Amino acid sequence: MYTETGGPDVLKLVERTDPKPGPDEVVVRVAVSGVNPTDWKARAGDGPGQPLAFPEVVPNMDGAGTIVAVGADVDPGRVGERVWLWEAARHRANGTAQELVALPASHAVALPDSASFDLGASIGIPALTAHRCLTVGVDGPAALGPGALDGRMVLVAGGAGAVGHAAIELAVWSDAMVIASVSSPEKAALAEAAGAHHVVNYRQPGAAQAVRAAAPDGVDVIVEVAPATNAALDQEIIARNGTVAIYASESDDLTIAVDPAMTTNTRFQIVLVYTVPAAAKEQAIHDVQDAVAAGVLRVGAEAGLPLHRFPLERTADAHAAVEANAVGKVLIDIG
Repeated sequence: MYTETGGPDVLKLVERTDPKPGPDEVVVRVAVSGVNPTDWKARAGDGPGQPLAFPEVVPNMDGAGTIVAVGADVDPGRVGERVWLWEAARHRANGTAQELVALPASHAVALPDSASFDLGASIGIPALTAHRCLTVGVDGPAALGPGALDGRMVLVAGGAGAVGHAAIELAVWSDAMVIASVSSPEKAALAEAAGAHHVVNYRQPGAAQAVRAAAPDGVDVIVEVAPATNAALDQEIIARNGTVAIYASESDDLTIAVDPAMTTNTRFQIVLVYTVPAAAKEQAIHDVQDAVAAGVLRVGAEAGLPLHRFPLERTADAHAAVEANAVGKVLIDIG
């Protein structure tokens, strides 16, 4: 937990009283906690030494574990259920980097026995973000699943990252043709393992031509992590009426060439998973749950998403690893 903003060193391991569930809450014994960029950014704030919204905060939005207690308004049959957790620390003092966490029952989603806690802790922010990026420009119901993106060309920038990995798997599951752009042969191997049909190194000459060779009519959806760096490439490869879904940025300085974008009727959509419309979030949770049950979402280097593990007492090191842009998914073993 931490009591003020700052670097990883503000995180301290302490003993806390076991939580009790509110009427609409469950208590989950956390097995694995997942770390995302927003976790360390929330901890860092706008600078060190700033006050928090709560006297003390336990970090991390994502995790997985087993329900051990339920509130009065929750089905008691859920006790013993394996679950994955999403937005545990959103406007709350208690995230998943602890042995027991109480949170709204709706934020604990059933995890099938076939799925590991490692996978459950890797789903939340990455998969829900990927879902929104893939569906925000789709006509009709914004759902994913077999046939949902049939005939569409999708390019995933940064295909070796956690969001990119989920986007590749969900897009392939939905029958899109998927191209991943990467910066190295090692990351190309990870994107291929995730299921990308084509992989392009954006740092090499002729990247746009390579994308166009795979997508002669252009790309319908670009899942974008570096919009400033990739602005010229995106402009060259976007199809008419295509969407550039931006979920992260390496710079606040992004210039869009209006005339080319107007000619192609390009939609630029900024995506922040926490504030997407409630109906879209509900659909994403439903579809991601189906994808997990179908074995679509995977973790591990052989699946294109390497795992970096830390014990609970090294939560600060886990945060530092994410802040240093570790390739893959950073997990904290709780129990």
